[in-house]
Amino acid sequence: MAEAHERAREDLHGWQHDQPKNFFRSNHQLERLLRAHLGPERFAARERHFEAFGAVVAGELDAAAIVNNREGNLPRLDRYSPYGVRTEGIENHPAYDVCGKAIYEHGELIAAYAEPASNLRAQALFYLSSHVGEAAHNCPIACTAGVAKILQGPASAELRGAFLARVLLAKYPDRFDGAQFLTELQGGSDVGANAVEARPDGEAYGTTRWRIHGEKWFCSNPGASLILMTARVQGAAAGTGGLGLFLVPRVLPNGATNAFRLRRLKEKLGTRSMPSAEIDFDGAEAYAIGDVRDGFRHVMNHVINTSRLYNTVGCAGISRRAHLVATGYARARRAFGRSVATFPLVQEMLAGTFATASALAAGALTLAAESDRAERGEASEADRAFLRIATNLAKMRSCQHSHRTVLTGIEALGGNGAIESFSVLPRLLRDNVVYENWEGTHNTLIAQTVRDMARPALREGFFAGLERWSTQAASLREILAPAAEAIGRAHAFCNAMPADDGLAALALRPHADALADAIFALAYAADIASEGDSDRRATESLTLAHFVERELAQVPRARDAAYAARLERMLTIA
Repeated sequence: MAEAHERAREDLHGWQHDQPKNFFRSNHQLERLLRAHLGPERFAARERHFEAFGAVVAGELDAAAIVNNREGNLPRLDRYSPYGVRTEGIENHPAYDVCGKAIYEHGELIAAYAEPASNLRAQALFYLSSHVGEAAHNCPIACTAGVAKILQGPASAELRGAFLARVLLAKYPDRFDGAQFLTELQGGSDVGANAVEARPDGEAYGTTRWRIHGEKWFCSNPGASLILMTARVQGAAAGTGGLGLFLVPRVLPNGATNAFRLRRLKEKLGTRSMPSAEIDFDGAEAYAIGDVRDGFRHVMNHVINTSRLYNTVGCAGISRRAHLVATGYARARRAFGRSVATFPLVQEMLAGTFATASALAAGALTLAAESDRAERGEASEADRAFLRIATNLAKMRSCQHSHRTVLTGIEALGGNGAIESFSVLPRLLRDNVVYENWEGTHNTLIAQTVRDMARPALREGFFAGLERWSTQAASLREILAPAAEAIGRAHAFCNAMPADDGLAALALRPHADALADAIFALAYAADIASEGDSDRRATESLTLAHFVERELAQVPRARDAAYAARLERMLTIA
């Protein structure tokens, strides 16, 4: 008995030992995507940094995230200094700062935005950091990116000069991080119902100064240096048109904490190392971002759309990590005298996680590259319409895929899969649940897509973008046939949607899922086409076929000997 137990433990040690020591170098697809979209010269200039950060994520960041997420190490509210001065602070475990230094300083996830049109670089780094889940800072990274884009865009020159350099600083203790507070108790998806009020109070930083009064219900990263928040301009009409966008510094120029109060921290299912709070604003000093009448437009263009792309990239990273954990475990674990990974049913599970993770990575990072094209002024109006709708659809569908991928990974580990101390998978699952509701639930995104599809220019621009992506993937047209058919069905539906928005959303849902899967499939096909090794290109084409047949084909694939052989071949590169 002791010998059998020891052998099993040796297998588990082997599994852990064989897990990647570098999440960049172990990911052939990621290197290929970056080389293709950045171009050889820009990729060569950044390659060593990607490599170094890939090792940091697999090493110290992964280890610190585990420690930081343990029950006794979660953040705590610490509202006063030892001398009774109000600070509205958060007490974090030391592992929190280890994670932060890895992400902000070693990773340069926000400093990347100092270079124009750097979405792909920043998002690729975020893809790597998301291999360890939220890690206390990945949600704030998305929020801080929104702050950076606001300061680089519609903010006044004086606000930009006062805060942007600290936001972009790659020195963890001294950098400014960001938060975005939109949600109120009565206004989650219905942002137009928000009632927190902004009252005018003179001028500062080249813009109007305001005082914020009211309660925000779900405020993630409440310890942030800079808060972006919506508030209803005093006397403004109801709805989103009456909302301004404001920058609220945590600390005022005189060193005092601004006039807000952290009521309590949320007890969340996931992203638990990153605090979220309910906050009361009692006349907090705030500065308008641009014209207050454009507040909601700025929120959508610079903040929400940025966060939704981060969400998709994060789900791709979670999916990749779940696949690595499950595949490594299956190869190391023995049952009935053989490796678990040799059983066809297990191979089907692992092939599914590989195909999904690959398609999500291709779609997410290709959309990041499209964002760079738009910021460089290279995108047409049709291209921008495609990016707008595709970003929403990808956000909606990616978290569904990553949820299923993590669950599949947990199943591959058997009973061990449910144990928090055994692997990262339970935490990834809990974090993914938050991703599913962060920056728009599935229903919210469907409703937005209905509104966009009702506008002919947006609708036709979107489908023109799909056609452009299809052309880039023409060499795999036969494999992509189910995707093309799904796009055709969706286009016909969108051209004749019911006039009732509720019925239109209900009927659009399956088409929206299919369109998102088509986006992932087309991006993965174009990615595969750039592969120089013919054998690997052929195997990844089978992987693409597996994703397309599973998600888009109307007739199920026969589970025969040829299917089993395909699964086995896919796992040779997984």
